[in-house]
Amino acid sequence: MLIAVAPNGARRRRSDHAALPITPHELARTARSCLEAGACMLHLHVRNAMEQHSLEPEDYRPALAAIRAEVGDDLLVQVTSEAARVYQPDQQLRSLLALQPESASLALRELLPDAEAVEKSAPVLKRLAEAGTLLQYILYSPAELQRFNQLMLDGALPKGQQFLLFVLGSFDKAATDHQTLAAFVAHTSPEHSWMCCAFGPAETTIMGEVARLGGHARVGFENNLQAPDGSVVANNATLVRLAVEQAKAAGRTTATAADARRHLRGN
Repeated sequence: MLIAVAPNGARRRRSDHAALPITPHELARTARSCLEAGACMLHLHVRNAMEQHSLEPEDYRPALAAIRAEVGDDLLVQVTSEAARVYQPDQQLRSLLALQPESASLALRELLPDAEAVEKSAPVLKRLAEAGTLLQYILYSPAELQRFNQLMLDGALPKGQQFLLFVLGSFDKAATDHQTLAAFVAHTSPEHSWMCCAFGPAETTIMGEVARLGGHARVGFENNLQAPDGSVVANNATLVRLAVEQAKAAGRTTATAADARRHLRGN
């Protein structure tokens, strides 16, 4: 089971939690603690000098370098392309092309919302995939998954195994049950690999269901600050440890970054 940590996100501030990592140094220290807790992957958001959401390569590169200096290749680092109401699709794609990251997450509704966007964005995504970037497609509803499946059938997206992220809940509405997860899984092709994140204190128990269904977990302050009992956790590593416990309870071992790379590259 791959366990990823999303330690900050685009929206949270230090006022939300004192341990929210923002600077390259803080992100590197968080990467180390989460690796030691059992994470194999880090979903990275960075901020600019005003601590605002940024996709600019000059803001990404110091964070990527600091994380690599701290943990080497022991974490698979995934950059986000989230717009966060700041960036347009062409800017999002330019950032990814400039960075050529090991992995990147892409929201279907941001980069491929309609036929015109598919025509413009899909060739860039294929270029990234061919260059070796592990792409993860973010899906916010089972209906989006069905549309993703159709884009695959149409040949608009790179062929072969795909890496998907199912999002349960939102900042405005915490995830409370597993019904949407079940609907996602029902429409997932066996050849694809899927991960799930969930907003709110149900995150840990939902990751237990994810583990039992054969999926992978993404936890962290981007989506949740709380333990299942509603108490605020001390740091991101605590949420990783809770996910590890859920994996073990389901009889699964947790992946290393090397395991994750082999799995996601189909090796």
